[in-house]
Amino acid sequence: MTAKSTPVRTGARGRGLPVLGRFPLALRILGYTLVTAVGLLYLMPFVIQLVTGFKTDPDAAAHPLGLIPTTPTTAAYQRLFGLGQAGEGVPFLRWLGNSTFIAVVVTAGRVLFDSMAGYALARLRFPGRTLLFGFVLAVMAVPGVALLIPRFLVLNTLGLFDTYTGMILPIMVDAAGIFIMKQFFEAIPREVEEAARVDGAGVFRIFWSIVLPMARPALLTLTILSFQGSWNEFTHFLVATQSSQYETLTTGLARLVSGGLGGGTQYPLKLAAALLSTLPVAALFFCFQRYFVQDANAGAVKE
Repeated sequence: MTAKSTPVRTGARGRGLPVLGRFPLALRILGYTLVTAVGLLYLMPFVIQLVTGFKTDPDAAAHPLGLIPTTPTTAAYQRLFGLGQAGEGVPFLRWLGNSTFIAVVVTAGRVLFDSMAGYALARLRFPGRTLLFGFVLAVMAVPGVALLIPRFLVLNTLGLFDTYTGMILPIMVDAAGIFIMKQFFEAIPREVEEAARVDGAGVFRIFWSIVLPMARPALLTLTILSFQGSWNEFTHFLVATQSSQYETLTTGLARLVSGGLGGGTQYPLKLAAALLSTLPVAALFFCFQRYFVQDANAGAVKE
């Protein structure tokens, strides 16, 4: 009698290795281990930032990478939010209010004007349309640092230097946002607009009531990018203002880190402020991340 042979599952190329799915089990375990290690390494700075905010200044200076505070305290957060005498000298709430106001206004302006400009470049036919789109691409290729001095001169000449208008107006329209919206609008079937035009709808009615609702994935993407960009903007605010009343979180934190708001290392105060300034953008992204990348034809009719 011959012994029965045990069947062996082989991989895609016939090798006698135990597999789970497409790849060998050992390779999958190694891959998950590497991904977990990289993820932990990436999260470590944020964990240190969170823990350091509850340390004292001597503890943070003596154990900068320690994950357990020796004497936990909320003094840094009390100073940031002006609770008691510890809050003197750090206008964090004013920075937060300026950043929130500017980010909301700039985001609303970019969503409106970028979508209108993108639709005009994608659908309307007018002389110089191709040349105008070329200018938009050229603006995207120019480094923002190269425009700082001309921007300051223009704001100073127009009397907009050190004002909220000067902080908001130059960044209310974004070339990258126009490009994103143009590419999305070009992917929408023209039959939708032609049917509305037959029913007597004008250009603006077609754009506002028909095309724009279909562009929700692109609008959400533009909203996230615009809010993040305006919230984290630094160089423009640096050349557009000089008074402390117009400081945002980015310029205020820069002054705090440079030692303009007290001596010493102040690691807990600095890292606590940096952590709080990151939370709004992180919350916005995690709430809408599933809309960040979607099918360009989402919402369009199918034949």
